[in-house]
Amino acid sequence: MFKPASSDGIRRIFFGLLTRRERWSLSWRGWLALLLTAAGVGGVWMLQVHSFLAPTRRVDTKILVVEGWVQECFLRAAMAEFQTGHYEKIYTTGGPIIGSDGATNDYNTSASVGAELLVKFGMPKDLVQMVPSHVAGRDRTYSSALALREWFRTHALAGKNFNVLTEDAHGRRTQMLFQKAFGAEATVGIIAVTNPDYEPPRWWRYSEGVREILGESIAWFYAAVFFHPDPPPGR
Repeated sequence: MFKPASSDGIRRIFFGLLTRRERWSLSWRGWLALLLTAAGVGGVWMLQVHSFLAPTRRVDTKILVVEGWVQECFLRAAMAEFQTGHYEKIYTTGGPIIGSDGATNDYNTSASVGAELLVKFGMPKDLVQMVPSHVAGRDRTYSSALALREWFRTHALAGKNFNVLTEDAHGRRTQMLFQKAFGAEATVGIIAVTNPDYEPPRWWRYSEGVREILGESIAWFYAAVFFHPDPPPGR
């Protein structure tokens, strides 16, 4: 019934039904080192995550794109960017308005709402072009990018580089998804405008900052690791 430990250090009893072996485990020093390491990594993440999620990297272009779902203050920032950047045209993107049951009418999209607000704020109407997407639900940013790509191809703008202006921590994900949609035919610049509802260096002190940073961190990770769409038609 009882057998001494074998050469591999395993002791077997009850005809081998139960085994006992030596194992390594963390001592109190090991746990302390692990906790200190985790605290250090967490601290670095808290201090650096906003700048990671909200980059601004412009490319040389006359085309400015703004996501139509953003708040009014970001649309005003888009107008200022348009003027200082000497752009020739501003495009608004976006799909069906949330809560509209996925209606596919062009004028029931955030692209249309964004364009109307830009004109209301003083942008000349002939310089604003809405490019609506009719895809509701998941992957809305990518679907909006595909709609813009198709509009560019239809209007002989394929291969043109452009800048996308969006809200704060949504920036890195927006740039990645637009670049995935356009592939190598265009270089996508990104302009992430700071959210006035919280201080980026201390985002964890504001409920709005916590919601935005944690939500965008998860969304970016999903898009970077798990989102691998089929190549768009025509590529």
